Amino acid sequence: MKRLVFLILMSTMFICSCTNNDTVSNKSSKDVDAWNIYFRYRVWGDEESGIVTAKLQYLFGGENGSSLALDEPGKVTFDGEPVEADSSAFEGAYYEVISAAEDFAGRHTIVFTDMNGREYKEEFDFPVITLKTPLPETVRRKDLLLEVAGLKENDHVRLLLTDTSFYGRGIEKIDTVRGGKIRISKTELENLENGPILLELFREVEREPEESTDAGGHVSVSYGLKREFMLED
Repeated sequence: MKRLVFLILMSTMFICSCTNNDTVSNKSSKDVDAWNIYFRYRVWGDEESGIVTAKLQYLFGGENGSSLALDEPGKVTFDGEPVEADSSAFEGAYYEVISAAEDFAGRHTIVFTDMNGREYKEEFDFPVITLKTPLPETVRRKDLLLEVAGLKENDHVRLLLTDTSFYGRGIEKIDTVRGGKIRISKTELENLENGPILLELFREVEREPEESTDAGGHVSVSYGLKREFMLED
């Protein structure tokens, strides 16, 4: 009997705890200080899926704070179009835009209006990267030039090449686009064993918002592509 009472009490405490957590994870913007809203903007996509997702969140209490569902006059627009709130049990409230990658290349604008009617504007460029010259099925062990489109001169990119061997060390580096090209040297290719190679190319930007409240925020933008080829001497 005592064990039964104990289990009932523990179950009640667990249910109350879950209820309280759900309440904390989603706050109304009416309940918070407009100057203490943290902006989290994440935009990502890849060639393989052909999809780009922009997820916008407004958090009270810093980057690990409670997500906010905005009350009028609070609102969010993306490229001039209003974005409706959505939510999930895991992430709380958020504002999301999903687009085909081919339609998303270029400059975009987010405007957040707080409950006092003040606007915060954020602009970013989204790169949809393509290879102008297709990689051959077989690549010889010499300098390899990747001709890329969708990137600007001096943009930084992350490049990864991995093989299927136990001994290959692979290649991972941050490189710079120069003249529309990225160079992988013969010396670097020596880190790879002959055989199937997976090449991954990413453009990633991590920075603070251009305009934000006292709480600050974080903006991340990324796009990537993959290719496979055979490496031979």
